[in-house]
Amino acid sequence: MGTVYLIGRIAPTTGFLSTLLFDNLSLHANVYAFIRKPWGLLTYMFTHLEFLHILFNMLNLYWFGNIFRSFLGNQRVLPLYLLGGIMGGIAYLLVYNLAFGGVNAPMIGASASVMALLIACATKLPNYEIGLLFVGSIRLKWLALVVIILDLISLTQGNVGGIVAHMGGAVTGFIYIKFLNNGTDICQPLIWLFNRRLRVETPKRSFKPKKSPLKLVKPSQEENKQLRLDQLLDKINDNGMDSLSPEEKAWLKKMSQE
Repeated sequence: MGTVYLIGRIAPTTGFLSTLLFDNLSLHANVYAFIRKPWGLLTYMFTHLEFLHILFNMLNLYWFGNIFRSFLGNQRVLPLYLLGGIMGGIAYLLVYNLAFGGVNAPMIGASASVMALLIACATKLPNYEIGLLFVGSIRLKWLALVVIILDLISLTQGNVGGIVAHMGGAVTGFIYIKFLNNGTDICQPLIWLFNRRLRVETPKRSFKPKKSPLKLVKPSQEENKQLRLDQLLDKINDNGMDSLSPEEKAWLKKMSQE
């Protein structure tokens, strides 16, 4: 996102290049313009022109992306970011074509994607507290509610497309966690796409090893503990804390107290 932002800031000195970049990276609301440039449904969520726009989006992505990653794993962050942006973009296209006659209003920004992560965190961890400057500690569920209310209030200021995209991202984050809690990960196709290890992994054949005349040296108890600790930490990094069984969580807690 930062690269596209810098190009967008340097480009205005040339005029033509600025227009060309904005026109090709934006999501166009008019259905005919969208058909000519459908890649805008992906590129718009990585494009910013205003400094404050990218600053707030990057701060929110850092905060809520880290919370999301800690509990649900690294591999789900980018897929949900993309899914939230895509669904926010589709909501934007539908509203502008059904309610405003298909007027062409280009849109850029990562707000829908970031909103998906924020609402996903608030849905998964409603009572999780974070500290805000000048506000103090606040639970995620109240923060999400305030953000949504402020968005709805700002509809009167004319940014209808942006707010519609935000709501599309918010609904995506909420639905994602609800499905995930029921055992269905709707981001699984994207997780598979971005995770090379999952794509190349093949079922291992079972075999019976031949007996060796060499003496088997068993690892020490400390080595066994370290190996299991490394395995659990890798599991948390990939899939989040929720992927651990109660027994694994208890063992990890015991190890942290030694």
